[in-house]
Amino acid sequence: MRVVMALDDPAATLENAGGKGAALAELARGGLPVPGGFHVTTSAYREFVAAAAMAERIRAALKEPDAGARIRGGFGEAELPEALREAIVTAYAALGDGDRTVAVRSSATAEDLPDLSFAGQQDTYLNIRGEAALLKAVRDCWASLWTDRAIAYRTRVGIEHEDVALAVVVQELVAADAAGVMFTVDPLEDRHDRLVINAAWGLGEAVVSGLVTPDTVLVDRTTLDVVEQRIAAKEVMTVPTPEGTREAPVPDDRRETAVLTEVEAAELARLGLTIEKLYGEPRDIEWAREEGNFRILQARPITTTAAPTPEVWNDSTGTDSLWTSANLGEAVPDVMTPATWSYVRRFMGDVMVGATLHGRPMYGNIGGRFYMNLSVTATLAAAFGQGRKFAQANELVFGRLPQGVEIPLLPARKLRVWRDTIGEAFGVVSRIRANGKKLPAFLQEAPERCEGLRQRVTGAGSAAELRQLWDDEVSAYFRLCCHMLQAATRQDGDSLVKVRGTLRDLVGEEDADLMTTGVGQEGQLASMGPLLGLERLARGEIDRDTYTRTYGHRGPHEFEVSVPRPAEDPDWLDRQLAALGAVEENADVRLGRQNEARAAAWERFGARHPQRVAAIRAAVDTWAASARLREAARTEVARVFWLLRDFVRCAGRLTGHGDDLFFLSSEEILAVLDGDEEPLRSVAARRAAYELYRSLPTYPTLIRGTFDPQVWAADPNRRADLFDAHDTVPPSDTVSGSPASGGVVEGIARVVATVEEGEVLQPGEILVTTVTNIGWTPLFTRISAIVTDVGANLSHASIVARELGIPAVVGCGNATTRIRTGQRIRVDGGRGTVEIVEPARTDH
Repeated sequence: MRVVMALDDPAATLENAGGKGAALAELARGGLPVPGGFHVTTSAYREFVAAAAMAERIRAALKEPDAGARIRGGFGEAELPEALREAIVTAYAALGDGDRTVAVRSSATAEDLPDLSFAGQQDTYLNIRGEAALLKAVRDCWASLWTDRAIAYRTRVGIEHEDVALAVVVQELVAADAAGVMFTVDPLEDRHDRLVINAAWGLGEAVVSGLVTPDTVLVDRTTLDVVEQRIAAKEVMTVPTPEGTREAPVPDDRRETAVLTEVEAAELARLGLTIEKLYGEPRDIEWAREEGNFRILQARPITTTAAPTPEVWNDSTGTDSLWTSANLGEAVPDVMTPATWSYVRRFMGDVMVGATLHGRPMYGNIGGRFYMNLSVTATLAAAFGQGRKFAQANELVFGRLPQGVEIPLLPARKLRVWRDTIGEAFGVVSRIRANGKKLPAFLQEAPERCEGLRQRVTGAGSAAELRQLWDDEVSAYFRLCCHMLQAATRQDGDSLVKVRGTLRDLVGEEDADLMTTGVGQEGQLASMGPLLGLERLARGEIDRDTYTRTYGHRGPHEFEVSVPRPAEDPDWLDRQLAALGAVEENADVRLGRQNEARAAAWERFGARHPQRVAAIRAAVDTWAASARLREAARTEVARVFWLLRDFVRCAGRLTGHGDDLFFLSSEEILAVLDGDEEPLRSVAARRAAYELYRSLPTYPTLIRGTFDPQVWAADPNRRADLFDAHDTVPPSDTVSGSPASGGVVEGIARVVATVEEGEVLQPGEILVTTVTNIGWTPLFTRISAIVTDVGANLSHASIVARELGIPAVVGCGNATTRIRTGQRIRVDGGRGTVEIVEPARTDH
């Protein structure tokens, strides 16, 4: 049982070299130009697991919610057996040239098989140099067999964890100036008379991961002539660094230059046909070019179609506007599918005045994410003499602007703004007054009405019946929900701006926060509902069906129609209850303590300003009533988005096009229901765009000017808080934001990207994340403080933190990039500051 084999060893098989290794061995034996190297076999993996006593540790960890992290931690701590270490080092030395730079790639025994899709689940490490770095990379590859994604996939397809082992392929790194993929037939057009070559600058990872749109070259299989060549604007390339690799912008003079000559394309095609003959079937081949010579990096069966060119979703192009994802990014934190975006657009068109001004939209889609155009709203406010009031409201809703950041106004004359908006505004005011009177009755009947519509939609027996339901009921009810939220939002909507400004001047920030809390009892403030209702369920005061009917539609992705609602997951409620059982102090206790603090703040206020107590309390009560109505109406809008999800799913079922319809607009879905399949031609390009944008980091909260998500993501010096095309505002070295909830806490930071990752939060830790919404509420009783990149005083994190008496600093912009899990930090919610006190401990 050898632990190391030469790359072309005839004994290298799927069982001992993994799928990738076995394929490379066959290519090497066939005389193809494969980079030299060796296999670290599955026997080496099993020897390491046995020597480190990892098997029992793995079995125990698989019972825990953070199994992947626990297992990978064990791999990182254990030492390689000396004989195994020596075998790997000896094989590495045999490659020559001292510390040769290599690529270290995982090769799973269940990878690259025609009936499974494990490929890409384990890690690859490029630009590895030296014995110590190589040994670490091998161990890291082994550990990547135990990522949460890999564990979940094996469980889903029924593969026993104990049956899977991992080999590692170590190869000389190709210092590629260009790379890409090649299909020996054209799978997109199902044509077997030509090959398809994708080519881009740099290493191949940017092409394989979809970060760059490559050149496409079509080559005739018989003559090897280029029959078509499409040159892309290649914005990003993968380049080596001393630490591994990174994405970098392509130099301007190479972006729209062809990567391959026609002679080179023919040479590559010849290699591709040789590989196809070796295997006896068409192949998907990864290649690289180094100093004019081609190397073959991998060859798989063709199991998917060639990647289509992604659509571009970018409303920032060609404008000097200031965009923000605050507030909107809380409601819709994900990259949106086209169906969701079309419904969101319709919602915004129904509730906003001046949705387009001077040819620029008030809201937009930037790389699939939802942004508000502050330049439009600021221009509207200035035209009507409301600039100061707008600035106050803007800070409460969207957060403080960093020092030096200004909102550029549109070049629109005041008279033109009046002309374009006054007529619409009068109509909206009239509608709001009328709907405000109907709002209580609407909120009373909405849950049952929406549930009835959901049942009729899911029970539709034909496309024609479903289309008729949309025309007769669903569309109108969706618009009604939008208008009711508009009415709830606009009624006394500026009361908090007034009363909070007055209180801040009279008693300071912290007491002003305390005196404007207390609207969070269940049945009053919807943000608190899922948490308080869960505690009532745990105490037996309500049953599971009641809880599910009331809160089963509320979650972190409640406005994305392609994502299931919590109630669609049969285990959702059990997980929530189990997590609640681990909490040391429930919400009722925290609310009680906050009630006492609030009463004390009112007493202090009464002692200093007795003559103003009645008026201020009345103003606070007015705002509280407005807040409750606003949140109650919003929960019904979230419920109607569940109805829209059911509508799209049912349309997919009845037309036979399944989840493809999530990649169409509302109007296109209706066209497909009517029998027109032309819109479906756009699905592949939109799926490609959706997956591309989802693969990128979350964009900055503030964007000024034209923003290219791919170029930004490739910049190693990118900022998470601000993108300024004019690059006039320097980054901050500190973490600070809006003081959202008073108090000072020191504790261990836990940085998480999603609410699902938040399940690993330990009691008393400080939650550091990008943004929260109602789906995060049940986590708040575990934490001692919260820090967010995105947010303002009226954000979810701020409201819930104030109600529970948790210190909060929101809208920091850079918290998730400056703070690391395990660091001890001090959060001052009254001053809006976050200080790193101690570095991370090793057990984090």
